[in-house]
Amino acid sequence: MTDHLDTPKMRARRIARRTLMKGAASAAVATGLASAARAGGSRDGMGSDRAQFQEATPAASLPAPSPSVTELQEALANGETTVRELVEAAMARIDALDQQGATVNAVIEINPDALTIADELDAELASGTMRSPMHGIPVLIKDNIGTGDQMETTAGSLALVGLKAHTDSAVARQLREAGMVILGKTNLSEWANIRSFYASSGWSGRGGQTVNPYLLDRNASGSSSGSGAAAAAGYVAVTVGTETNGSIVSPAGNCGVVGIKPTVGLVSRVGVIPISHSQDTIGPMATSVASAAALLNVLAAPDPADAASNGEWPVFGSGEATPVASPAATPEVTIQPIPSYPQHPSGGIPEVDYTAALDPTGLQGARIGVLRGSTGFSPDADAVFEEAIAAMREAGAEIVDPVEIPSEADPAWGNDTLPVLEWELKAGLADYFAGFLPEGAPIASLADVIAFNDEHADEELQYFDQGIFVSAESRTGLDDPEYQATVLRLQYAGRDNGLDAALESNALDALIAPTNAPATKIDLVNGDFFIGGTSTLAAIAGYPLVTVPAGYRHGLPIGVTFMGGAFSEETLIRLAYAFEQQVQVWTAPSFVPGSVIPPEE
Repeated sequence: MTDHLDTPKMRARRIARRTLMKGAASAAVATGLASAARAGGSRDGMGSDRAQFQEATPAASLPAPSPSVTELQEALANGETTVRELVEAAMARIDALDQQGATVNAVIEINPDALTIADELDAELASGTMRSPMHGIPVLIKDNIGTGDQMETTAGSLALVGLKAHTDSAVARQLREAGMVILGKTNLSEWANIRSFYASSGWSGRGGQTVNPYLLDRNASGSSSGSGAAAAAGYVAVTVGTETNGSIVSPAGNCGVVGIKPTVGLVSRVGVIPISHSQDTIGPMATSVASAAALLNVLAAPDPADAASNGEWPVFGSGEATPVASPAATPEVTIQPIPSYPQHPSGGIPEVDYTAALDPTGLQGARIGVLRGSTGFSPDADAVFEEAIAAMREAGAEIVDPVEIPSEADPAWGNDTLPVLEWELKAGLADYFAGFLPEGAPIASLADVIAFNDEHADEELQYFDQGIFVSAESRTGLDDPEYQATVLRLQYAGRDNGLDAALESNALDALIAPTNAPATKIDLVNGDFFIGGTSTLAAIAGYPLVTVPAGYRHGLPIGVTFMGGAFSEETLIRLAYAFEQQVQVWTAPSFVPGSVIPPEE
């Protein structure tokens, strides 16, 4: 769920890498695709035995990309199509582009029950039953989101192949209850990019390498690589990703789609293979803000089984940590001795229809702060960002430029982020394995995963090591006062002395920053060449982000990120939608083969 750390010192230490349906495919597509996107086993390093980066099939001969959620809803309501036809069309698009043609390699597995589920949902519609506005909409979900069905849940690791989750995650259950068709699982950076400092984003031992649909030798980023690439490629209208630090917004930026990273606690993490209980969250990815908001309506639901949903920090051991003065605070200021999840609104988290925030005039009168300290990592990103600022000003926003983050020089950014993730990874994986894997499974701990990787090094360690795993295994338990003090320092830097301070002192509705630089080339030999990102502040705070395509350079997308305080999704979606409608820059990918010389503008 994590991409790279983007600390104020230019991110000194890299962290784990991170037209409806006429002539749609027949049911035979499902069989062929299921065998192509295998449920188990490994592929070669680039995810296919075909030549990678071959010239894509001409667009005119391809099955049409998925329409938006609104268009699909209207077509179903008017009887212009069926759920089965939607599923078959998605399968046809995947079949044409994922393991042949452009070979995007975004889908790791197709749900063998998808067509059966579609028929059941069609029967419900015929009888007048509609489970929700998302009834019948196909969705692809990341392969760390548990499903208690015939599909695997592996986080891209061969260690978990065959050890299927025995029950649905809360997210999968909500999707099913809403009448959505879980079409399959998407590839990801293995273990959500928390295994090695030298990983290639979008590579997993089980799934191989996902590529960027805009330029096929470019990195899709991660760790929700397949979810971002699948949305961009038009396989389905919406996908689901997960994020700890950048793993929704970074691939969304690289792949030219909208990504919503919700506040920690808005969406249940139960049944999702974890990294960090203090930072993990699950969110939608789509080619439009409207489609992403519609999916967020399904995902956002209280869950008593998730402590973050209740706003109650778990008690580990004594539950006490020694108060520690913040390095950025005055000597008289100390941090409260117990960490916390993001503070819930008075009266609890309200039920919100996020599609009601889709106001094209939403930028009028809004106060938007510019994080100049988060620019400068890419001239191309800076140029697109300036165009985005001008567009917001033209749409009626009041731009406050610059806005500084008080904690920008706080050493907690660079010193504490990775240790917290390592502590929480070790404990979280053990809890997930105990709660969701079959009884007696050979994988019960992080140590077991490390041993499996060593024993299968020719497949799992062929390109990069597991250095972060080894470091995490050496960590103590979550009852260690040092752990809790470290979380406190980090949360203070992200909240009280970070986003909250900047938002409140400037009376802002949101902050903005560039999301990404143009995607760099895939490099399995040396790992990612990470230029920069702007997700860490919200990650350590547990606060939401929304990224929207803002422009293109050399044929590659660049996004702008809207940041807000805890549970400010409604405001961020309003601003992001208004910006999207103002600029209207989104362009579908052309699946351009790789080249030394980038395509012309």
